Amino acid sequence: MAGPEDAPEVDSRAAEAEPVAEQPTPAPAGTTTSPEPDKKKKQKKGPVAFLGELPVLLLIAFLLALLIKTFLVQAFYIPSESMEPTLNVGDRVLVNKVVYHLHAPRRGDIIVFADPHPTVETHRNPLSAFLHWLTEGLGVSTSPDKDFIKRVIGLPGEVVEMHRCVVYINGQPLSEPYLKGLTFNNCEYGPKKVEADSLFVMGDNRDDSNDSRFQLGLIPYGKVIGRAFITIWPPSRIHLLHGL
Repeated sequence: MAGPEDAPEVDSRAAEAEPVAEQPTPAPAGTTTSPEPDKKKKQKKGPVAFLGELPVLLLIAFLLALLIKTFLVQAFYIPSESMEPTLNVGDRVLVNKVVYHLHAPRRGDIIVFADPHPTVETHRNPLSAFLHWLTEGLGVSTSPDKDFIKRVIGLPGEVVEMHRCVVYINGQPLSEPYLKGLTFNNCEYGPKKVEADSLFVMGDNRDDSNDSRFQLGLIPYGKVIGRAFITIWPPSRIHLLHGL
């Protein structure tokens, strides 16, 4: 029979507790850490991710441009001399398309309007139609036979006439400071009564303007696109456009 002295010895080293793994030293307050491999992956994915999102960004930009051009503001190119000296050929103006939803056109406003007597439009393929829409919307080009820009002179119910280059509204002379004292040859007209929901318009260059005195006639409210409020090109001619 084995006695206590026969019990196997226990190695004291085995009985010792295993050392606890060292804990990472916390970063000082106010600092951040990020694994280097993840950072490199993000840097590599950045340009690729941007290229993948580019078509979506372009589509969003296109839709915003479409909404702005359709409902808010549109640029127009001045193709003729009819509004000199206020507007020169090649000027580009911005047109507010919202303002006349808030109030009717006022005397002295410079307005853009569609041809009140349109002819049949030329058929365009989808690409040509898009390019035409884009260039007109940016004010790069404007058809002189499609959209017109003139100044509002007579309002509905008023009688307009001209004698010796002076415009009369209901028999009263109209002050026109925007003409800057210029004189013209084509100075006799009327009298003409403006119909309801229509406007009598003239170019500031009275000797070289197809307006309500001639083929254009009166402009129905429904043909008015908006009010030109600023010249944006060329830079030397940037200025607000005022009425009376």
